[in-house]
Amino acid sequence: QVQLVESGGGLVQPGGSLRLSCAASGFTFSTYSTNWVRQAPGKGREGVSCISHRGDSTNYADSVKGRFTISRDNAKNTVYLQMNSLKPEDTAVYYCAAVWGSATLKSTLYDYWGQGTQVTVSS
Repeated sequence: QVQLVESGGGLVQPGGSLRLSCAASGFTFSTYSTNWVRQAPGKGREGVSCISHRGDSTNYADSVKGRFTISRDNAKNTVYLQMNSLKPEDTAVYYCAAVWGSATLKSTLYDYWGQGTQVTVSS
């Protein structure tokens, strides 16, 4: 019943852009904060960005600040991650995760978790 489905990943050259989407269903999305979390090959999961339930507060990891933008459209039950100026080190599986109330980049306890979408940045 509850689902978070990521899409928009793919192969892109360094310096390129991608827009990830996360479509939510089965719960009251507008009351949940949402994070984007990534996991590179052989590494642990890293918080990338988070957005409050109303979309009025956002935060970014230092490694992506100025290049990535998180947003949400509660009418569509969707959160987005616009990724510009992509680097090879951005290569990872990107997940969206939702938690009731507030969250930080270092949050690890989530109510709902997506299956991820692969982003590969390579020439």
